[in-house]
Amino acid sequence: MSAVEMSHNGAAGGLGLFVARVTAMVSAWHNARIIRRELNQLTDRELSDLGLTRGDIERVARSV
Repeated sequence: MSAVEMSHNGAAGGLGLFVARVTAMVSAWHNARIIRRELNQLTDRELSDLGLTRGDIERVARSV
């Protein structure tokens, strides 16, 4: 007799991992967008109080 193994590790796991990565990327993009928007609404004085300049906003948004 022969045995047939029905394993779903390959395709289903790969697709699930892909969806999880895309979801994480979209979430990170959305969070960075919100941070950019919020920081851009601050005055230069308020940014200075946080130790930031307008030029730092993109770096801060990408690092979160």
